[in-house]
Amino acid sequence: MEGKEEDVRLGANKFSERQPIGTAAQSDKDYKEPPPAPLFEPGELTSWSFYRAGIAEFMATFLFLYITILTVMGVVKSNSKCSTVGIQGIAWAFGGMIFALVYCTAGISGGHINPAVTFGLFLARKLSLTRALFYMVMQCLGAICGAGVVKGYQKGLYESNGGGANVVAPGYTKGDGLGAEIVGTFILVYTVFSATDAKRNARDSHVPILAPLPIGFAVFLVHLATIPITGTGINPARSLGAAIIYNKKHAWDDHWIFWVGPFIGAALAAIYHQIVIRAIPFKSRP
Repeated sequence: MEGKEEDVRLGANKFSERQPIGTAAQSDKDYKEPPPAPLFEPGELTSWSFYRAGIAEFMATFLFLYITILTVMGVVKSNSKCSTVGIQGIAWAFGGMIFALVYCTAGISGGHINPAVTFGLFLARKLSLTRALFYMVMQCLGAICGAGVVKGYQKGLYESNGGGANVVAPGYTKGDGLGAEIVGTFILVYTVFSATDAKRNARDSHVPILAPLPIGFAVFLVHLATIPITGTGINPARSLGAAIIYNKKHAWDDHWIFWVGPFIGAALAAIYHQIVIRAIPFKSRP
């Protein structure tokens, strides 16, 4: 018992009553903050790991579009939504695929599978501009191929049921759609930052293992809320792939919303997490 009392006394004296908050609390860290990624990193272009990561992003986005667009087609073709998985099933398909694919590719490319996620992480200096642009191109190509395969073996059904393209639903304005995409993407990218936070990873060993789960749930919940408004984009590659393969005028009328909204939402999430939540100072302390 004496030993335990000594431990308690030492613990009580080790930390003063007044603890620093905000940026002042970042001294004596018990974890190591990864250094900011360089803006340009030409050396990446000669590395196989760079291209392997791009291929992983392509394949993940391809599989993501393939499963999710097939699910959407299965729901919209039916006269009775009770005979299908319904909106909840569509939301589960999107969220479940993100959960599985982030788990599979996180160790290779980071498991972005979304240009908005890549953009938010780039703003936070988690990856270089070189890698960010490469990821976005590969994600868009994967999405186009995924939607193209779905159309390839059920063309009539695909073209007669909207092709899974994102549009602002009747009864909603373009402003409504833009707002839904901004907030929805903010939720997703904020979850990505929180689930992959270096501080949490260092202190909670289970966080890296569980990171895909909250990200998938965020996608699921956002889809439940915004499918009736925009069909839920929150992923410019997903919206672009479906629009290109479907290629009808109304699919392009509101297409800008599914780029502008997610990029604004991702930027706001990056700012909120880095400056407010993490309280990263603008100037380093002497």
